[in-house]
Amino acid sequence: MKNPSTSPVGLLLLLVASLGWLFAGCGEPSASADAPLVVFVTGDHEYSSELTMPLIAAELEKNYGVRTAVLTAYPDQNAETDIPGLEQLKDADLAVFYLRWRRLPADQLKHIEDYLTSKRPVIGFRTSTHAFNYPAGHPLEAWNAFGERVFNAPPGWEGPANHVHYGHSSSTDVRVMPEARDNPLLIGVDAAFHVRSWLYNVLPDYPLAGSQWLLMGQAVDPEDEAVDNPVAWTGVNSYGGKFFMTTIGHPEDFDVPAVQRLVINAVHWGLDRPVPETWPGPFAMHVPYNWQD
Repeated sequence: MKNPSTSPVGLLLLLVASLGWLFAGCGEPSASADAPLVVFVTGDHEYSSELTMPLIAAELEKNYGVRTAVLTAYPDQNAETDIPGLEQLKDADLAVFYLRWRRLPADQLKHIEDYLTSKRPVIGFRTSTHAFNYPAGHPLEAWNAFGERVFNAPPGWEGPANHVHYGHSSSTDVRVMPEARDNPLLIGVDAAFHVRSWLYNVLPDYPLAGSQWLLMGQAVDPEDEAVDNPVAWTGVNSYGGKFFMTTIGHPEDFDVPAVQRLVINAVHWGLDRPVPETWPGPFAMHVPYNWQD
């Protein structure tokens, strides 16, 4: 596995992101003190969320009057047992999770649990369906079902729900569900677009009943027999808070204007702000995917 934060391109992107935070105020949010706070919680081995989420956060601060904080795994994205700063969730108005197979200690999980039990809104990206991976019999094993409890998604990877994908060489055509066309979350989002991420299977039992499907994905050149699957949905989770979940999340996906617009819309929706009718347009991302088996 190649560490994207130590590759030349990854180091350059980290430098750019760091400079952006510096000019915004030495890492402090640049929006007004009474602006809503969005806390991004990242830690995945595969999709460079430690690079993509800061760029999204910077866009939110620059153009939408939102304060942000981006929490990353320590000492790098491959470290599974430490995400410093989770206490900032206490003051968050919206939490955004991009996690994969973490094994955080109980004191760090307590900050996440306190946020969730407060019924505040959440957004989840891709591998947050399998955010935690505690061994069988571990006192915190129940957190392996984070995806189901928080996002009405399958409770972990593979398993009885057959939560799998259709191969790394495939990609996905995405289309807006006709019945969701008037949903504010889809303002300005193209009716059809293409993403690099390979389609996740969540059917037939997920998303859980009561979820509203927004986007449907069709695998392009799948390595196995594939069926269409929802790739974005909303609902109310088991804690009583509203959520937006998407299985989109490959770093190249965030270069797609429709995906960028969807993310901006989801943040506004999560904060109970009107979704903007117009936006400044696409912003530069260009983060590499660096996974190697």
